[in-house]
Amino acid sequence: MEVQETRVQTDRVLTIPNVLSMARLVGVPLFIWLILRPEFGGPKSDGWALLVLAFSGVSDYLDGKLARRWNQISSLGRLLDPAADRLYILSTLVGLTWREILPLWLTVVLLARELVLLVMVGILRRHGYPPPQVNFLGKAATFNLMYAFPLLLLSDGSGWISSLAAIFGWAFAGWGTTLYWWAGVLYVVQVRRLIRADAMAD
Repeated sequence: MEVQETRVQTDRVLTIPNVLSMARLVGVPLFIWLILRPEFGGPKSDGWALLVLAFSGVSDYLDGKLARRWNQISSLGRLLDPAADRLYILSTLVGLTWREILPLWLTVVLLARELVLLVMVGILRRHGYPPPQVNFLGKAATFNLMYAFPLLLLSDGSGWISSLAAIFGWAFAGWGTTLYWWAGVLYVVQVRRLIRADAMAD
């Protein structure tokens, strides 16, 4: 979630932050397999799925910190970090919706925001601009969602722990969804200003 957002320092590929981001990407299909095993007749593996999510969260924090501390911010890292965030969010949405832990409407709301952002990136590229930098709200939204999803997965059970996980999970999901769209609206405003400035310059 801590995105490598300062200027590019190196073009190296094999840095520790990049290796952490690559490991997070490798964990995406593993997470999907673990969370969907019960749907295909396999044993429930939610504990292992939670561990994969926990690793993703820790490595997400570390790769940005280490990249800045060790001056290993790279162009590849700026692509890998947000890509890993989005793939984990997408895979978790698919898994939890398939398991009927998340309602379909919430998944649609979150995916619609991704579609809006994809359109904005396309518009920027057409005008020669790179994708917008991830802002603070976008980071906060991802932070909340990455807490919400494992809690909601943990709520798929019985007992007081599951009940408590459901309460906090839905709270994080509500905050995360609101911030996710708020950040999306700010991206749209940013794109409009850039395009309008281009039009005035012409």
